[in-house]
Amino acid sequence: MAAASAQEEVENKQVILKGYIDGIPQETDMELKVSKIHLTLPPSESGSAILVKNLYLSCDPYMRGRMRDFHGSYIPPFVPSQALEGFGVSKVILSDNPSFKAGDFISGFTGWEEYSIIHKTEQLRKIELDDQIPLSYHLGLLGMPGFTAYAGFYEVCTPSKGEYVFVSAASGAVGQLVGQLAKLHGCYVVGSAGSKEKVDLLKNRLGFDEAFNYKEEANLDAALKRYFPQGIDIYFDNVGGDMLDAALLNMRIHGRVAVCGMVSQNSLSNPQGIYNLSNLIIRRIKMQGFLQHDYLHLYPQFLELVSSYYKQGKIVYIEDMNEGLESAPAALAGLFLGKNVGKQVIRVAHE
Repeated sequence: MAAASAQEEVENKQVILKGYIDGIPQETDMELKVSKIHLTLPPSESGSAILVKNLYLSCDPYMRGRMRDFHGSYIPPFVPSQALEGFGVSKVILSDNPSFKAGDFISGFTGWEEYSIIHKTEQLRKIELDDQIPLSYHLGLLGMPGFTAYAGFYEVCTPSKGEYVFVSAASGAVGQLVGQLAKLHGCYVVGSAGSKEKVDLLKNRLGFDEAFNYKEEANLDAALKRYFPQGIDIYFDNVGGDMLDAALLNMRIHGRVAVCGMVSQNSLSNPQGIYNLSNLIIRRIKMQGFLQHDYLHLYPQFLELVSSYYKQGKIVYIEDMNEGLESAPAALAGLFLGKNVGKQVIRVAHE
């Protein structure tokens, strides 16, 4: 944006949280608000603020936890009546930070709004543009979900060639990459999902050896025994609950469970218990929760590897793109009903 226009006041659409919630997020828990913003930078204590135009926003399951007044998590709750925030891809308009200049594209935490002033610039990453990789993929394949898959699979699961791998929520932003990395590593891979469309996607586009619709299985333990007659070496858990309980009954000796997410429990006031934990002892299973930011020192090698795989056509990535900020509340709520197919992204503006 030209310097002459940087002082103008413009409308700034925002998605705000009306108040803290209990249960599954609803579209009506959020609303679209139109405010005003001056396209200039206010004085900053850190002296490193930037003004950005948001292009893409990411819908992620962890955002449900920020919709309640709970401060004991790794990330604070949203503030009611203020814009939500999350991972985004943005274009820099103005900058007080020498690391970023006008015209740069960046990824990191930003507001669910058209324009944002970002003060915590240390968490931002400058994007090196590549004509072979869509810009929005820096929210999925090359963003937090992709890196979560990479760190969780290689660092937590410590895979070996020929092992048996099970991935739940396998068509989602994280699961789809875990399965493909496992196949490239020489593993046998089965995924679970919640519709025929997603099962077909796993088998026909993402290269899983097998996949099943968990909603059609009356007995998850029996289903896993059918797909893993020799047992499971690695379970990459994105859902928790009944699926985790069933997987524990089917783990092999010295199996590993990477606890990445518990989307089946996120909206429950009283999450269900796990009954088969004795198998951790009997089968000497390692079960570990993790957060991707514990492994950020590995991000450069992740970026190099996964970018190379994608350019060589060895992996594919599925996005579910919603158009316009006004579509954001429905897109986020739909995430918890399994409406998305692939990584849920909102396009706020064109590049």
